Amino acid sequence: MNHSEKARLRDTCDAVVVRGGNPHHEMERMTEKLGLRGTYWFKCFDRHGNLKWEDVVENLVTTVGKNLALDTILAGSAYTVTGPFMGLTQGSPTPAAGDTMASHAGWVEAGNANAPTYTSPRKTCAWSAASGGSKALSAALSFAITGAGTVGGCFLVYGSGAVSTIDNTSGTLFSIGAFTGGNKTVANLDTVNVSYSCAA
Repeated sequence: MNHSEKARLRDTCDAVVVRGGNPHHEMERMTEKLGLRGTYWFKCFDRHGNLKWEDVVENLVTTVGKNLALDTILAGSAYTVTGPFMGLTQGSPTPAAGDTMASHAGWVEAGNANAPTYTSPRKTCAWSAASGGSKALSAALSFAITGAGTVGGCFLVYGSGAVSTIDNTSGTLFSIGAFTGGNKTVANLDTVNVSYSCAA
């Protein structure tokens, strides 16, 4: 399932040209649109370091994630980021724009009671400086699998109240991505590395 990120942030600047030679005063509008596209890259290695599988996922940005991004960009004051934290999802997630950390009927977080399990907590994102209209993690986040199961994708949570504790429902769900080819199987002692970038 390919979930393209739907954060259609539009920075609109209209320029109106009135042409003297046109009796109808034809107007031309030049509109600049800023759109964000986020991508997760997954690689799973077995206990011996052999690559088992890999996948690329375009994520969906939730409505609450868009709202927090807009409030932060346009009205933030002395704003400090909490997180973002990355977690894995179990099974076959069905992301929806209306999902929040407290309410997401289409998926469950992996870890704890929901196999597969991994060495807690959720992973904390660290970023490189934005360049060329893109911002990416400074290094892939590594999930050390401690119990077999199926992974469906991953998510990012940040903002006020967000914590790295698995299954915590606080904070703002920014984005979630699901594998394009269905679930991926992991075994004990596997390692799942996830990279992420967001481009305008």
